[in-house]
Amino acid sequence: MPLIAAATGATPSRRPVWFMRQAGRSLPEYRALRADRGMLESCFDAGLVCEITMQPVRRHDTDAAILFSDIVVPLRAAGVDLDIVPGTGPVIASPIRTAADVEALPRLERDEVGAITSAIGLIIDELPPTVSLIGFAGAPFTLASYLIEGGPTRTYENTKRMMLAEPELWHGLMSRLTDLTITFLTAQIEAGVDAVQLFDSWAGTLSAAAYETYVAPHSTRVMAEIEKFGVPRIHFGVGTGELLRSMTQVGTEVIGVDWRLPLDEAAGRVGREVAIQGNLDPTALLSGREVVHGELTRIIAEGERAIAAGTPGHIVNLGHGVLPNTDADAITHAVDLIHSL
Repeated sequence: MPLIAAATGATPSRRPVWFMRQAGRSLPEYRALRADRGMLESCFDAGLVCEITMQPVRRHDTDAAILFSDIVVPLRAAGVDLDIVPGTGPVIASPIRTAADVEALPRLERDEVGAITSAIGLIIDELPPTVSLIGFAGAPFTLASYLIEGGPTRTYENTKRMMLAEPELWHGLMSRLTDLTITFLTAQIEAGVDAVQLFDSWAGTLSAAAYETYVAPHSTRVMAEIEKFGVPRIHFGVGTGELLRSMTQVGTEVIGVDWRLPLDEAAGRVGREVAIQGNLDPTALLSGREVVHGELTRIIAEGERAIAAGTPGHIVNLGHGVLPNTDADAITHAVDLIHSL
């Protein structure tokens, strides 16, 4: 598997590429399938999860499939009252603000994600042998931010206030979410995924000092608990250029890099200890083939320089997720180009 080879310091048979949110709204077949189904309903339908996960592999020839899901799925599975509102994102019915709220947060049991593990079995039966299946979960900080704010936010004021003013309450919540994340990732690994990605999507809102004090210990426990399974671990966040070293030190084989930082510079910041993943700006796919060719040529050259300097490997990806109005043919063209360069 090219992705696993790049993640573990081996030589891949071809340059591996997959895209975050590759299974989703950019695909007309996805839009047709989801026309009358809610997002969360879809995430708990094993057959539908399998089909949506496979769609970009069939269309684009990517080197990995990422499980179709959402970072709030384990919260919903555990019994948290939430919904994914079109155009808004996850909305929590009763945001967590007090010690009683934390105590009332339900714990996730393995059998509550049976639909997801069943889907993984179906996907494995369909995947070509060279294509990896990536499972994933939201990191405790990103889950906490949704639970505390009640939904998406630009300021994270309630999250940061709790973190800074009520650290005991904060660490209690993070501990509960760490347990939930471990349970969810363990279920996916035991069901057969080849690698996992921990999405700390909003960690980039934090200072390095705040990350080290309030977030890193919990993400470290997640990574330590799944290390024993021997599957590559990928760690990713948006706007995390100043946190890359700390995010690497929590324990990972691959560090994801967004488009704000050259790959070879990012590799230098993490000390050549891990493979790198990234980092095409998603808007490049909206900008025409000449732009995509230029950007990918640059990124691949940066990745090659990083590898020459001792970085174990490079997995090509976006610096965030595929934008919904991206032409599916542009994605296919990008994958073909990556494999040919």
